[in-house]
Amino acid sequence: MRRRILVSTLIVVTITVAVLGGPLALTTWRLVEDFTRADINSRLRQVVATLDSQVSVDRPVDLSAVGIAVPPGGSLVVRTPRGVSTLGELAPGPTVSETLPFGLSGSAVLSEPTTEMRARQLQATALVLAAVLLSVAVGAVVATLTARRLADPLQQVAGRAARLGAGDFRPAPHRHGIPELDRVSDVLDSSATALAELLQRERELVGDVSHQLRSRLTALQLRLDELAAHPDEHVSAEGSAALEQAERLAEVLDELLASAREARAAGAAPIEVAGELDAVADEWRDPLRAEGRTVRVRTPEGLVARATSGRLREALGVLVDNAMRHGKGTVTLTARLSDNDTIVVEVGDHGDGVPPELAPHVFDRGVSGAASTGVGLALARALIEADGGRLELARTRPATFSVFLPVPRTDRTVAAPRPLPTTGPR
Repeated sequence: MRRRILVSTLIVVTITVAVLGGPLALTTWRLVEDFTRADINSRLRQVVATLDSQVSVDRPVDLSAVGIAVPPGGSLVVRTPRGVSTLGELAPGPTVSETLPFGLSGSAVLSEPTTEMRARQLQATALVLAAVLLSVAVGAVVATLTARRLADPLQQVAGRAARLGAGDFRPAPHRHGIPELDRVSDVLDSSATALAELLQRERELVGDVSHQLRSRLTALQLRLDELAAHPDEHVSAEGSAALEQAERLAEVLDELLASAREARAAGAAPIEVAGELDAVADEWRDPLRAEGRTVRVRTPEGLVARATSGRLREALGVLVDNAMRHGKGTVTLTARLSDNDTIVVEVGDHGDGVPPELAPHVFDRGVSGAASTGVGLALARALIEADGGRLELARTRPATFSVFLPVPRTDRTVAAPRPLPTTGPR
């Protein structure tokens, strides 16, 4: 995109320079010659005026009185009925001359070499060409700046759209100062919010349906298990067959849910948890310091989770921002490996915690315990779940949020990470 804009602008500038620069140089060349001839003609008129005064009183032509009008290296030739008089010696080579009559039958010819005129022509033409080249350079600079101003925002908008397609629903508050692109960014943010809400409702629906199906299947299996133990062999056989089908249905349900989780997390990759937590802490250390608070990271080296770096950082940033707004004291980010082969990242503080009436709805969009939008925690949960993870409120007082991240299959057999440090920030 940037290259096309740059090339297009340079082509326009080059065509403009070619159309205007050539005629301008030619006009300048001829203009210098016209100025030279006008100067010679003006000198010659002064000479003729003096000679007319001499002829009018029937005096012989005296060229010494007009010698000052002859240019250096030039010559003056005066023809009268009495003869030809010459003043000055003309250098060999091409000349530029002007002729004027005087008296009854006299004429005067003033000439000078073209050397000085050609020098002035070359100098003026060089200035014109320099101005043309300067205009090309200015055009190139303007084209480069314009291409960068247009291409960089377009690339950012394209990247934002690509991240949105990959399931990254973070808003992009930065705007570019170009109304059309800013409008596109606004639409992308609105689409991201709508998709996050849609995804959240879909997962809630899937979770509710899964829970209901499992409950009904469990009840059905219990009833069929009783039928399989019936003393009547025919009833027992039918019950056992139906129980087998119910168990297969439960397995299919588990496979479909697992497949759906893997499809949602298709863009996730193995990442070092310690590095991600350090990056989040570095980002929020100054804002917390401005509030007179600190952030501490406690995590062993070697923990590898399967997630998307951008989504994880954004979700943890939401949790740290929530702790800064509604909590007190030090904000702590802790990571550990749980017993069920899951990485658990906890974000907590030392504040008053979440009110009991708000705790069941803390992740609902639009629900907030203070003057905030109530969107952050819902978005954080959507980001974590997009990678197949889970975000829960682990403790209400003080508030502690737990992020559960899957471990990559290829990393399940690696050596256990070193123990957590007991004290000190990372």
